[in-house]
Amino acid sequence: MYSAGSVRYCRAIRRVAGDADAVTQVQEIVGLVGRVLGDNAIGAYLHGSSVLGGLRPASDVDVLVVSRRRMDARDPRALLDGLLRISGSGTKARPIELTVVVQSEVRPWRYPPTVDFLYGEWLRAEYEAGQVPQPEPTPDLALLITMVLTGDRPLTGPSPARILDPVPRADLVRASVAGLPGLLDDLDSDTRNVLLTFARIWTTLATGRITSKDAAADWALARLPPEHRAVLEHARQLYLNCPYSEERWSDALRAQVRPHVDRVLAEIYRLSDEAAR
Repeated sequence: MYSAGSVRYCRAIRRVAGDADAVTQVQEIVGLVGRVLGDNAIGAYLHGSSVLGGLRPASDVDVLVVSRRRMDARDPRALLDGLLRISGSGTKARPIELTVVVQSEVRPWRYPPTVDFLYGEWLRAEYEAGQVPQPEPTPDLALLITMVLTGDRPLTGPSPARILDPVPRADLVRASVAGLPGLLDDLDSDTRNVLLTFARIWTTLATGRITSKDAAADWALARLPPEHRAVLEHARQLYLNCPYSEERWSDALRAQVRPHVDRVLAEIYRLSDEAAR
């Protein structure tokens, strides 16, 4: 199953082929998952920027793994140790987000789904302090599965439509709204991504589709009044062109962030209320 020579793998990896380091990381992820989970892994799938427009300077490499059963007691530690070595943290290697879900948790689909394992670079400090990812309900998995199905980029295993159920629109809305409090908590520390994610949520609720962050920003900018466009235009340009180390926000732009967010949130809540009726 974990043959890098497979046709599906080659097609999927072209999505990151413009970045030699990312290609190497994808190969390392596939190898690591194969060593730890073996035949229990049904398939591994790209999602996120890799399938929604291409990797940008600060993009993560996002992979969803679908497993036949929960991990053995030692598997999460082994997977975590490998990811800590290959995921970027102040290096040229990209950050990795790896999610493992047991197929029976999401097929037949139910909400909220439970994730068996999650690695994200934003949790590195906790992992290095000894914490090991544990299974937990994760509404955001509704969005990941939708991106996996939309992108249809298997690294290993069958087409995702053969092993995953589509997420109902109502649960896509619920998952989008469930993440809002956490995004607001990160507004000051991760401004560009929070603004772009709010734009993506607004776009998703209005259109039913998950798009790239820059496409979502374009959609939102066309619908915002002029006084609320500058911060999102800046976040979009940072996303397209700028690594985090070079990110800059002027005081004038910072002052416009919260009014912009309030306007976008008003649209998000209006659409979520309409969907709930």
